[in-house]
Amino acid sequence: MAEDTGNETPQNEDRIISINIDEEMRAAYIDYSMSVIVSRALPDVRDGLKPVHRRVLYGMLDLGLYNNKSHKKSARIVGEVLGKYHPHGDKSVYDAMVRMAQDWSLRYPFVNGQGNYGSIDGDEPAAMRYTEAKLEKIAEEMLADINKDTIDFQLNFDDSLEEPTVLPAKFPNLLVNGASGIAVGMATNMAPHNLTEIINATLALIDNRQIEVSELMNHVKGPDFPTGGIIYGYEGPREALETGRGRVVIRSRAEIETYNGERERIIVTEVPYQVNKALMIERTAELVNDKKLEGISAIRDESNREGIRVVYEIKRDANASIVLNNLYKYTALQTSFSVNNIALVHGRPMLLNLKDLIHHFVEHRHEVVIRRTKFELAEAEKRAHILEGLLIALDHLDEVIKLIRASSTPDEAREGLMSQFGLSDIQARAILDMTLRRLTGLERDKIRDEYDVLMKQIEYLKSILADEGLRMQIIKDELVEIRDKYGDERKTEMVHSSAEMQTEDFIEDEDVVITISREGYIKRTSLTEYRRQGRGGKGSIGSNSRDADFIEHLLIASNHNYMLFFTESGQCFWLRVFEIPEGTRTSKGRAIQNIINIPKEENIKAYIKLKSLKDKEYLENNFIIMCTRKGVIKKTSLEAYSRPRANGINAININEGDSLLEATLTTGSSEIVMALQSGRAIRFNESTVRPMGRTATGVRGISLDSDNDEVVGMISIDDKETTVLVVSQKGYGKRTDIEDYRVTNRGGKGVKTLNVTDKTGKLVAIKGVTDKEDLMIINKSGVIIRIAVAELRTMGRATQGVRLITLKGNDEIASVATVDHDDDEETDDVVIADGELIEPSAEASETETPEKAEGEEPKGDDNKTEE
Repeated sequence: MAEDTGNETPQNEDRIISINIDEEMRAAYIDYSMSVIVSRALPDVRDGLKPVHRRVLYGMLDLGLYNNKSHKKSARIVGEVLGKYHPHGDKSVYDAMVRMAQDWSLRYPFVNGQGNYGSIDGDEPAAMRYTEAKLEKIAEEMLADINKDTIDFQLNFDDSLEEPTVLPAKFPNLLVNGASGIAVGMATNMAPHNLTEIINATLALIDNRQIEVSELMNHVKGPDFPTGGIIYGYEGPREALETGRGRVVIRSRAEIETYNGERERIIVTEVPYQVNKALMIERTAELVNDKKLEGISAIRDESNREGIRVVYEIKRDANASIVLNNLYKYTALQTSFSVNNIALVHGRPMLLNLKDLIHHFVEHRHEVVIRRTKFELAEAEKRAHILEGLLIALDHLDEVIKLIRASSTPDEAREGLMSQFGLSDIQARAILDMTLRRLTGLERDKIRDEYDVLMKQIEYLKSILADEGLRMQIIKDELVEIRDKYGDERKTEMVHSSAEMQTEDFIEDEDVVITISREGYIKRTSLTEYRRQGRGGKGSIGSNSRDADFIEHLLIASNHNYMLFFTESGQCFWLRVFEIPEGTRTSKGRAIQNIINIPKEENIKAYIKLKSLKDKEYLENNFIIMCTRKGVIKKTSLEAYSRPRANGINAININEGDSLLEATLTTGSSEIVMALQSGRAIRFNESTVRPMGRTATGVRGISLDSDNDEVVGMISIDDKETTVLVVSQKGYGKRTDIEDYRVTNRGGKGVKTLNVTDKTGKLVAIKGVTDKEDLMIINKSGVIIRIAVAELRTMGRATQGVRLITLKGNDEIASVATVDHDDDEETDDVVIADGELIEPSAEASETETPEKAEGEEPKGDDNKTEE
C-alpha cells in the first residue's frame, strides 16, 4: 500500500480494497474450473457432445455440407467454426473434426473425411489444407429439426450470432459413441456401445419407466468398441452399467495357427480400443530382445487396407498358448478401459448409470418433440389463416377485383379488404400478392385441397400436444427408424474371464437329493432316480446301510444353492451343493468330515438351503430359527450367517445335557409348531421370539412332559394351505389342519397331536405339507418310499393315524422329507435292501383300514392334554 503523504483525501483511500488472497484464489479457481467443466471438457448428457464437437457439426451444417453434397476443404470448415463459434486454437477444432472422421475412434463416425486422416498406428493426419470433409448421414440425424425451434440457442463469443446449446439428437449419442475428457477435479471416460442394443434398451425404458438396470442389461450386453476385440469378463461391464464406474478388460482377437506341418504362429486381427498398434509391436519387440518374453522368433505387421494382421512367429520348442497368455499379461494385447460416466445434467456434472443416461435422453427427446410440434402447429395455423383469406377472396372474386381496381394505392386496397370482408392484415396482403393464374379453376381447387390437408394436420398436431402416450410413440417410431437405418452387429465379443469361470458355471443347476447318514456320510443324487409309489408300498433302496448306520437326513436342493449345516453342539458350516460328492442311489456317500471341517465326534442335526449369500435384501428379510431337544428356541437374522468361514462359526450356545435338533429359514412372520415324542405340539407366532446374536442361548419354546421327553421336530408355516404331518416310529402318520392347533404363547405344554400307543410307537417327525408335495420316508435299514401327500386325508389331531409304510421285523422310521409332487407314478416292483430280496405284498400295496379309534376324535381327550 502506498505511503500516506497527507495530501490524499479519505475518498481516495476508499478506492483501495483489502481482500483475503486465500478467498480470492479459491473463488477464481472455482470459476475457472466450472468454465472448463461446462464449456470444454465434459459432454452434455442430452446429445453426448462437448462444445467443440457441437460447433463443428453446426458449422458444417451452416456450410451446407450434407451427405449428398460434395466435400469442402477442412481449412474452410475450421475457419468457419473459429470465426463464428469457437474462439480457440485451430488445432483443437481440426483435431475434434478428425476424430469424428476416424472409424477406429468413433463407433459411428459423424464426419466423412477425404484424404489422410491418420491411422490406428498413431500417424498424424495431413494438414487441414489438404483434407476435405462433409457430414455423414447419421450426423444429419443429430441435427434434424434444429431449425424448428426444438432447442435453445445462445449468443456466440462476440454476440454477433447465435449457436445451439444442444443438438436435437435423434438417438442416445453419449452411449453410442462414448466420450472422454479431463476437466478440473474430475474426468469422464465413457465407452461406446452398439446402436441397436442402446435403442432397444431405450424402447424398453419408454415402455416401462420403473425398469431396473439389470433388466436393461438384457438389451445392452456391454461396450462395443469400434476396433472390435474381446471384452474379457462380465463383471466389469456389469458394474459400469449399474453404477457408472467399472473396469472393462479388453483383449485382442488372436488365433493360434499351424503352418509348415509343426510350426505355430499367433495371428492378431483386432486390437484393443485406443491402442497404438505400431507402438504395441515396437514395445513387444523390446520385451523379446530383453528376454522378458520367451518363445517368439519374429514379429511382422502384415496389416493393409483390408484389415489388421499382426503375426507372432513361435519358436519350435515353445508353447503358443503360453506365449499368447504372456503377451496378454505383458503387452497391450490386453488393456483395460476404466469407465467413468460423468456428464453434464442441467449444467451440473453427475455420475450416471445406464438407466440415468437413457432417462435423460428420453426427457430431452420428449422436449424436442413437444417444441417441434408447437412450431409445426404455429406454421400450419399461419398458412391456414392465409388460405382462409384466399378462399374468402375467391368466393367473392368480383367484389374483390372491383375494390382493388377502385383503390388508388395498395394500402387503400388492403384497408378496404380488411374492412369489407373482415380480413386480417396478413390475409389482405396475401390477396394483394396473389397472381392472376391463381384465379383459374384448377388453382382454386388446389387452394381448397391444401386447406383441407392443413386442417387435418392441425388436428393431428394438437392431438400430439394433448397426449403424452402419442408423443412417446413418435419417439419410439423415430428410434426404430434410426435402428433400422444404421444398426449393425456387435464388433466386440464378450467372454467370461478365468476369475469368473467358477465351478458352478460348468455344472447344470438341476434338483438333487442330498442324503446324510447317522454316521455322517453325505452324497447328492439326481432326483430322477427316485420313483413315487403308492402308500403302504415296500419302497426302493436308498443306500446300502453299513452295520448300524442309516440315512438320517434327506433334502431336496439345486446344485447352485448354498447349504448351511448345523451340528448338535450348535456349530454352523457352509457348503455349495455341487461341492457335495455325487453318488448313486445305492452308494453310501462320503464322510462329511472329509469335505468340511466338522469335528469327528459331531453329528449334523439340521440343514438349511439358501439361494444366495450376496443378496442384501434376502439376507436382511430372512431369519434362522433353531430349536433344541430340551425345547429351547432361538431366532437370528440370516445376515449373521452370510460370511462363510472354513472352520465354521457358533450358531447357538447349547446348555449342558441339551443339543441342537432343528433349524429352519423364516421370513419373520411365520407360525412355529414344535412337537414332542410324547405326542404333544405347541403353536405360536414367530414374532414372540425376538432376534438374538449368534452366541445367545435362546428362550423356552415348549415345556417337556418329563425328563425322558424331548422335542422331535419344529416347522414354520406361512400359509393356511399347509397342513401338519406327523409320523410315528412304527410307520403311522396323519395330516391335520393347522387350525386344529390353537395359537398359544411360547413355553406352554401344547396340545395332543398324535394318539401315541404301543402300536404307533413314539412320535419321530413333524412336517408342514401340501397336496403339491410328495412324502419321502426313510427307515433305518435304508429303504425309501415316496408317496403323494394328496393320498393322505386330513384327520383330527388326537387320532392314531394310518399306516404309511410297512416295516419288517424291528425296523423303524429314521427320517421323513418332502419333495415336489411327481405325476409319473410307478407300481411297486421287486427291490433289494441289504442284499435281501423283498417281494411286494398285498398288505404292502393296500391302504390299511385304521382301527375305530383312528378315524374318530376321542371325546374329552383335549381336556386331558391341553394346558
